[in-house]
Amino acid sequence: MDPISFFTQLACLLLGAPLLQGFIKKIKSRLQGKRGPSVLQPYYDIWKLFRKDSVLSEHASWVFRFAPYGVFMFTLTAALFVPLYSLKAPMAHAGDCILVVYLLGMARFLQAAAALDTGSAFGGMGSSREMTIGSFAEPALFMALFAVGLHFNSLNLNEMVSGVSQGGAAHVSFFNVLLFVGFFVVLIAETGRIPVDNPSTHLELTMVHEAMLLEYSGSYLALIEWSKAVKQFMFFSLMANVFLPIAVLEGSPATLSSLGIFSLKLVILGYITAWVETLNAKLRLFRVPNLLLFSMGCSFLAMLSIIFVR
Repeated sequence: MDPISFFTQLACLLLGAPLLQGFIKKIKSRLQGKRGPSVLQPYYDIWKLFRKDSVLSEHASWVFRFAPYGVFMFTLTAALFVPLYSLKAPMAHAGDCILVVYLLGMARFLQAAAALDTGSAFGGMGSSREMTIGSFAEPALFMALFAVGLHFNSLNLNEMVSGVSQGGAAHVSFFNVLLFVGFFVVLIAETGRIPVDNPSTHLELTMVHEAMLLEYSGSYLALIEWSKAVKQFMFFSLMANVFLPIAVLEGSPATLSSLGIFSLKLVILGYITAWVETLNAKLRLFRVPNLLLFSMGCSFLAMLSIIFVR
């Protein structure tokens, strides 16, 4: 990939992530009959946090200080393997979807280790819950990606997106619907949204991901919030390009058209996510594994349909 395309997609990833987060919050507020914050509010929040000083616990070690940079680095690297509005991801030549899942796992491990580092009760509780949910979400994510890889005979995300783009509406089938449902559940779990988690709650005892961030402030918290938005943008992009069979155009003249189609798919997924969050309440923690087992079941049935229908 040429440097211009690389930095263009990198800028789209870094700058588009907070915008998507603000859009979902806005739609969710409108569905609830509220005015809601501006779609640009995440930009203001991140900028405000970067300008504030960080307050560190006297018990915090280098793990606590390194974790925000490590989480941001691993999350951004994983996102660079996912094609956005082009058939070519910036770093897809260096690995496949297995590497993406492992990079996200490293980010989760660093975040949990940092939450445990300060000795906070809420940090330990949040990291325990996060790792429990992650132990179910990662196999479900693996199974969904393996099912798509089995269909296109490749685990490379470029090959998957290219296959979906070439097939178009021909990929709308029972197999595709199962994978869409299964991957959407994983998306909800990985991005910490209702019914798995409630990112806007103020009750510490019900927090999952947010409980690990209670000790952070300033630029450290800004990096973590930004990496969370990037991770969400990555999952939405992956779902838009792999599980929504609308062509991704290639070539310089088609760049604007492809970007418009990509943005439209993100808007559709954003509406669906806000609608699901509005209609559902947060599940009890012990019921979350059942939801993720349902996701694995959908992906497993999709794999069986590929094997026997082929």
